Amino acid sequence: MKVEIAGVGTHLPERVLTNQDFEKMVDTSDEWITKRTGIKQRHLAANGQATSDMAIPAARRALEDAGITARELDCVIVGTCTPDYLFPSTACLVQSAIGATEAACWDVEAACSAFLYSLNQGAAMISSGMCRKALVIGSDVLSKYVDYTDRRTCILFGDGAGAAVLRSSENCGELLYSEMGADGSRPEILNVPAGGTRCPPTAETVANNMHCLVLQGSEVFKYAVGKLAELVSRLPEETGIGLDEIKLVIPHQSNERIIRSVCERVGLSQDKAYMNIDRVGNTTAASIPIALREILDKGLIERGDLVLLLAFGGGLTWSSVLLRY
Repeated sequence: MKVEIAGVGTHLPERVLTNQDFEKMVDTSDEWITKRTGIKQRHLAANGQATSDMAIPAARRALEDAGITARELDCVIVGTCTPDYLFPSTACLVQSAIGATEAACWDVEAACSAFLYSLNQGAAMISSGMCRKALVIGSDVLSKYVDYTDRRTCILFGDGAGAAVLRSSENCGELLYSEMGADGSRPEILNVPAGGTRCPPTAETVANNMHCLVLQGSEVFKYAVGKLAELVSRLPEETGIGLDEIKLVIPHQSNERIIRSVCERVGLSQDKAYMNIDRVGNTTAASIPIALREILDKGLIERGDLVLLLAFGGGLTWSSVLLRY
């Protein structure tokens, strides 16, 4: 059964933090941040604003874009590494808020790859006949886990949410090919050390900032470029579709240098790689649907165009999805 993306919705919080703001907070500059990341500004959640508070409006906009009601949904999947609670799932909170009373709900934790992991799960559910319509969401509030005295990490992340409605294809849309993978042997290069059962929260862990994100930037850079380049290089052999036939590539907005390095390594025109990282930063699981909504609003793709989605995240995890929009 062919599966298509029927609607896309997003939400970005109102507060904006610019590179000039960071110049007043840590030892950095707009030039230093821009040169190393490509980021100029990012959106941050307000105090008390949680992951579901962004996922809910994104979900409603995706439903409106698809022209369906929440009661028609058979499942709600939220990809996030910053859930509202350990349990219940953030998906259950979204379900209640939007009135998706007939939907099964669960979260997917694959860090920055979580939206594509969720997209693949939703598509598989529809293809197998287990459900007819699925809502998949990427939503993260990583600003709650960033140490704003660490200039290496605090400059990177923004908050946001993006959602997509999946259904059996009624147009020419189709998810043509997907790949997922992981390497759990090096969790220390990108993680939040404390807060789980390995290192439960204590006064000591809080005092030592162990609930803040830890990132070994150079290691992540090398691994991400190599793995994403592998995913792109395998695509023609696996699908019979040449890279020149792809209208746009939507990579996870992790770092402009990573995206450009991948394009250079595989011989892909950098004009094909859509980037909005300068305006939103790294929004983790939300970055791909946020970029997709922007692309649709700008009319950069039409129904029938081939689009490649790419993600790499903590775990380490990665995924590619080739779709005919």
